[in-house]
Amino acid sequence: MLGKSIFSSFINDMASALLMCTALAWGTGTALAQERSPSERPTILVFGDSLSAGYRMDIADGWVALLEDHLAEEGMGFQVVNASISGETTDGGLSRLPAALATHQPAVMILELGGNDGLRGLPVAHIRQNLERMVEMGQEAGARVVLTGIQIPPNYGPRYTGPFTSQYAEIAEKFDLPLVPFLIDGIPQQPDLMQNDGIHPAAAAQHLILENVWAVLEPLLQELLPS
Repeated sequence: MLGKSIFSSFINDMASALLMCTALAWGTGTALAQERSPSERPTILVFGDSLSAGYRMDIADGWVALLEDHLAEEGMGFQVVNASISGETTDGGLSRLPAALATHQPAVMILELGGNDGLRGLPVAHIRQNLERMVEMGQEAGARVVLTGIQIPPNYGPRYTGPFTSQYAEIAEKFDLPLVPFLIDGIPQQPDLMQNDGIHPAAAAQHLILENVWAVLEPLLQELLPS
């Protein structure tokens, strides 16, 4: 009888241990699922103009939507918020950014502005001041900022286009930012990849924009992923 009692006690202890392990495993799985829920995933905020807003195309065809799809394919736990507006200037962006940062609390902010300022011939010093302030605001909000370089047609001559183009590399160096040297690099030289206005890439070119961005963004995201 004593042996039977010891055996029964052993069986009960094993059953209790098994139930505890199952509960712990279920709890861990639930926690991981919660971590992967959209509300918990770190946010990449794309803050730009028509080049990122999907101008004259289905939004699902734009490079920002393709970025979100690519992140899902890679199994990287980030969500993407596109706060880009066609026609946006650095003045408009500067006024909108505080609310966007407060609402989305991004881990990463891709700053893509300045092109519309340049097309209007606005002073480069003013554009740069706005861009630098937005970089500072993003960093103060805890975001890692990625800057995208923009180039404009040579209409205003080299005395304007030179400083306009070089400001992006200079800002990136000043704030130690990852820089996409030219967002639409390799695209304007291929007319079939451009819209009729000669300024905006067509839907067929959006994967090339993503490649330009991904080459700079992916190493940063790897740094941010939990080891």
